[in-house]
Amino acid sequence: MNEKITNPQEVIVVGVKVRDLGEVKKTRTDDPSIKAGDWVILEMEPDQTYGKVYQAPQRLPFSPPMRVMRSIIRKASEEDERAIARQQRLVEEGRAFCLECIESLGLRMKLVEVFGTLSRRSLTFTYTADDRIDFRQLVKDLARRFGCRIEMRQISTREEAGRLGGVDTCGLVLCCASFLTDFKPVYPRGRGDGPQGNMDGHRIGVCGRLKCCLLYEEDNWTLVPRKSQPLIRPAKRGT
Repeated sequence: MNEKITNPQEVIVVGVKVRDLGEVKKTRTDDPSIKAGDWVILEMEPDQTYGKVYQAPQRLPFSPPMRVMRSIIRKASEEDERAIARQQRLVEEGRAFCLECIESLGLRMKLVEVFGTLSRRSLTFTYTADDRIDFRQLVKDLARRFGCRIEMRQISTREEAGRLGGVDTCGLVLCCASFLTDFKPVYPRGRGDGPQGNMDGHRIGVCGRLKCCLLYEEDNWTLVPRKSQPLIRPAKRGT
């Protein structure tokens, strides 16, 4: 028999920018002494990363979506802060060198973010691209320069917007950067004179794709792709 999981009545939540980038994310902690301006070590699959606190702790009633909220492992020690400073210098150098290589190699890709890990020596380069990219020479150049494991990770434009953040035409922070934890494609569904045939600009987000918030505001949008309908031909006369 599996034991029934009991959830807490309330949790302590702080506002953190992961790697001090993008929008402030709500993050759980067990340490009420954490304050704005502190560096913290965050739980991040498959490794650990760092963040900076921008909003002081507050106690909130527990709700089920909080189960997937990131958690703070600990407040950064002096040793952690030195490691964070080293990572930031390495990331800045990696970003500048990677941009030079992309230009010299003529690669049609957009570099989004560079980040490292605190527990092992590696650098991850996230990028967007419309076509398949042959980045073998780029990886060789980066590995030769930094002497560590290099990972190239292609992300979607929705993920890019979620990482970097921003404000949409509604005046609110992007849904993908504030509360969404899973990015799913949005498809129009309905008649030709409905949303599918009326793709005006206010339906397109900063990522260049249909806005995620359409799922919450209109009934004719779905996560399921539209299936093409069979063509019905008119019956011939006299039959």
